[in-house]
Amino acid sequence: MRIPALLFLLSGALATATGCGGTTRASSPAALRLDREDLVAVSHALQTVQAPVAREVAAAKTAWPQLANGLPRPPSAAGPSVAAAYASAGQIKPPPLLEEAQSASLTGPASQLAGLFSAFDGLISNGWQMIGAAIEQIEHGSPASARFARENVALYIDGVYDGHFSLAQIGKKLLDGYGMLGGQAAFGAALPQATVDELARAYSEPEDRLHPHVGVRLGS
Repeated sequence: MRIPALLFLLSGALATATGCGGTTRASSPAALRLDREDLVAVSHALQTVQAPVAREVAAAKTAWPQLANGLPRPPSAAGPSVAAAYASAGQIKPPPLLEEAQSASLTGPASQLAGLFSAFDGLISNGWQMIGAAIEQIEHGSPASARFARENVALYIDGVYDGHFSLAQIGKKLLDGYGMLGGQAAFGAALPQATVDELARAYSEPEDRLHPHVGVRLGS
């Protein structure tokens, strides 16, 4: 069984991503209106980070073939691509609405979308940083530090994979939530179907999943 990567760091974000907020229908006209307003706000927030996210995904796809089954030998061979991915992750500056503190106030499908993005952002930021640190310790650390890094780097590689998996679910969940809340007829110019479709393509499995599937295991 794979160990959920970095779960101890991101349990709050992952709980939000999988919580019931995104799956329950509004119980009153006022609640329905709030759900729609939140979905519009989160959709606009996702648009603002679309370009830096795409750059991180591109960097991750470049680095990933060297990492999917564990660090290469020598590990430093993956160093430049890991450093580039970490740098690109650092350029993602989520608007407050997509951060855990503010996303907790969101309702309806918007809550789940913000949770998925928060999980992605936390997992990849920590994952790339720790992979880079592991490479450094294996190459230049003490024997004990090198052994510890080698035995645990799978956790961080797994985190990068899981982060992109979370990112790739956003588009589908956005389409589901948009339809559940009334679609184009309900949202009008505030959130047109074309905008939703474009976001769904950007935050999708074809765009954001990493291939091949992660194969490295903790301690390997």
